[in-house]
Amino acid sequence: MRDVDGEYGPAAVAERFTGRAVTGVRPVSGALAEVTLRGGPVVIVKRQEAPGGVRAEAAGLRWLAEAGAVPVPAVHGHDGPWLVIDRVPAGRPGAEAAVRFGRELAALHAAGAPAFGAPPPGGPEDAAIGLAPMRNVTGADWPRWYAEHRVLPYLRRAVDDGTLRPDEATVFERVCARLPELAGPAEPPARLHGDLWNGNVLWGTDGRVWLIDPAAHGGHRETDLAMLQLFGCPHLDRVLAGYQEVAPLADGWRDRVALHQLFPLLVHVVLFGRSYAGQAVEAARTALTR
Repeated sequence: MRDVDGEYGPAAVAERFTGRAVTGVRPVSGALAEVTLRGGPVVIVKRQEAPGGVRAEAAGLRWLAEAGAVPVPAVHGHDGPWLVIDRVPAGRPGAEAAVRFGRELAALHAAGAPAFGAPPPGGPEDAAIGLAPMRNVTGADWPRWYAEHRVLPYLRRAVDDGTLRPDEATVFERVCARLPELAGPAEPPARLHGDLWNGNVLWGTDGRVWLIDPAAHGGHRETDLAMLQLFGCPHLDRVLAGYQEVAPLADGWRDRVALHQLFPLLVHVVLFGRSYAGQAVEAARTALTR
């Protein structure tokens, strides 16, 4: 099945996985298109070339949906670089929706995971976060796992690429060495979205917050919350209040925000270069002083 231009593209992919005829295609970007199906429904067709990326995203969405907590788009199917999911009609951020989102995010985390680093069922070990590789290797001890699989791999690559200087890397190494004392009370593995920045938080017309583009895995729940704070989120204080109502965070969690932000900041250094290096180094220094 091919599109009108002869290429195997969004329209053909949407028809294949929904079983419905396509009446319109609106490109959103080079990797994303909104496809209207006969009768009016609209789906999102995504193309991703990162090895394991599509399989990981589809498995992640299904794993998050199984928790019955925060809503996520339904997956219609995936194959190779293609993924077809429901479109979420966009609304406006609201205070009530934010509190509900906080409560539902707490329930999502409480659904748990088999281990730190555990991939979603059917998801690959070699996954991705954005366009960066992310390995889902399991571990029973969060501080050691976080250092070995969420900080040091990106630190090494950033140094090898020349985007972090060796002298800057030492502060991250000091954090990793002290992680057992910096990590706070031990917690069970949570079911994480894994890439919970504001761009992956959709405020729907139904008055609920929806999550998209997960890099889902088992991790520490404070990591999701720290990432939510990294680039700002509407009504963040209400989101956190709703979360605390359902699952109060351990004492000192605010002092650990920078520690949990090291992972996404180093991913940004790897993907976007020196523009994030200063922020990452400052977060590492902050983590050491708490």
